[in-house]
Amino acid sequence: MIPRYSRPEMVAIWSPESKFRIWFEIEAHACDAQAKLGVIPEAAAKAVWERGAFEVERIDEIEREVKHDVIAFLTNLAEHVGPEARFVHQGMTSSDVLDTCFNIQLVRAADIMLRDLDELLEVLKRRALEHKMTACIGRSHGIHAEPTTFGLKLAQAYAEFTRNRARLAAARAEVATCAISGAVGTFANIDPYVEEHVAKALGLAVEPISTQIIPRDRHAMYFATLAVIASSIERLAVEIRHLQRTEVLEAEEYFSPGQKGSSAMPHKRNPVLTENLTGLARMMRGYAIPALENVALWHERDISHSSAERMFGPDATVILDFALARLTNIMANLVVYPESMQKNLDRLGGLVHSQRVMLALTQAGVSREDSYRLVQLNAMTVWREGKDFLTLLKADKEVSAKLPAKQLEELFDLGYHTKHVDTIFKRVFGS
Repeated sequence: MIPRYSRPEMVAIWSPESKFRIWFEIEAHACDAQAKLGVIPEAAAKAVWERGAFEVERIDEIEREVKHDVIAFLTNLAEHVGPEARFVHQGMTSSDVLDTCFNIQLVRAADIMLRDLDELLEVLKRRALEHKMTACIGRSHGIHAEPTTFGLKLAQAYAEFTRNRARLAAARAEVATCAISGAVGTFANIDPYVEEHVAKALGLAVEPISTQIIPRDRHAMYFATLAVIASSIERLAVEIRHLQRTEVLEAEEYFSPGQKGSSAMPHKRNPVLTENLTGLARMMRGYAIPALENVALWHERDISHSSAERMFGPDATVILDFALARLTNIMANLVVYPESMQKNLDRLGGLVHSQRVMLALTQAGVSREDSYRLVQLNAMTVWREGKDFLTLLKADKEVSAKLPAKQLEELFDLGYHTKHVDTIFKRVFGS
């Protein structure tokens, strides 16, 4: 985790203190269940809660000798609990603690990211409604195509992130499981009731069958979902980057007083925030690969997944939390230039209405092939010579024979392209 791309609340989930506190709660709740079953004395379970404590530095010191993190934790815990500590971890295996803890951390991380998405959706909706009818050019292949509105661009992003929120909620539910099933997952030395008790106490579901670990297809789906969200972040970021290009300048990131864009060129205002998001999205997609590869482990368990998860678990959640917050800030403060949008709409002398003219010719009895030929002929003249498209069409005898001047002028009405904006907005935002 790099502090530059981290936010404190998410980082705290992955701190050693938070991890060991979760480990302690898993062990303590398991002791409660064991006491109810009569496997250990009730006084022992009570002692764990009352005297249980740990020190990160001491755990690290013990681990350097024993080369096992869970044993190091249990040894340090026993130093505080006393003789009753012999009842801790009865019938359990390390993965019971590690995997259940990891899932708790992922659930807590998902809760933060779900809030992040809610905040982003709120901003996108507000800006979409603000620019619902702000006309701009739509582009395909980066080339002017037909008119759209900036509000529709933002509504599309809102719809996409709504889907992403649903995906993350589903991924959260899928990973929210608990396994306290012992070596190779057979419950040979621990009653399934213990698992049920711990799961309920920690807000998790029981893992139906866990071998010795919780199946990693759950985690693969979780991190693949984070990668999809990151790709959606990049999609919107790339759009802003293009719109901020000097030749386009339809929107740009807010440039604060005192901000500097270049060490060499004082005039620069660069889209650094959205460029940053593009880079972070690349990293996020990379984290999905080891999560997918972790699904195939040897037999009932191995630990080839462990080292990878210790890195990409914190990094992926921390980075996505940061990226979502950054995107929300960008969109909330995005500077929009409707005048530049109109200027770009007019840049090709009316060519953006070419399809409507072609369709009108077919309605007037001209074949589609001839209609396309007539419209393209005049359009290419506009491309080459910079002339006005409507003027050329009016002067074209074949075109004017089918479409009088008044009718041609009506075909250049911008409102024609925005007549269904309300319908689309109702689909996206509801009535």
